[in-house]
Amino acid sequence: MRLPLPPSEITSILDDLRRVVRVLRESSRSSEREFGVTGAQLFALKALAKDPALSLNELAARTRTHQSSVSVVVKRLVRARLVSRITSPQDGRRVELAVTAKGRALLAKAPLAAQERLIEGIEQLSRVDRRVLARSLHRLVDAMQLGDEPPSMFFEVETPARRQPTRAHRG
Repeated sequence: MRLPLPPSEITSILDDLRRVVRVLRESSRSSEREFGVTGAQLFALKALAKDPALSLNELAARTRTHQSSVSVVVKRLVRARLVSRITSPQDGRRVELAVTAKGRALLAKAPLAAQERLIEGIEQLSRVDRRVLARSLHRLVDAMQLGDEPPSMFFEVETPARRQPTRAHRG
């Protein structure tokens, strides 16, 4: 039998989650206002800038995000001409992503992305504390029945797929 947490512990947990979410949200809004990219796009762009050319899967690993989530972000960065897709000179089957001159100019002015601060903070925890945090968050997700929710990048709005108009069939 589990004993319920005292209200002060629940408040403390919620307050800390609110602080993290607020910083991520404000960082994303600021990034959009100042640079025209979301916090998630800035985070992905910064990760791409650390290597001359990464595949989508490599970028997903660098951003600690699922490939399908980072794919949405990359499409927007390509559309904004901040990132280019190029065929690898070593392997014609491999598509690599690279930051364009326009993307590098944006990065020269951009601050640290909030996701970078979050990752740095997690990395500063002891191995034991990281494991406890990971297990606890996983249990929270399970308790909230959110295990099937896709883990998209922070504050990257995913636009719903457009429905294709159906043709009327004549009988």
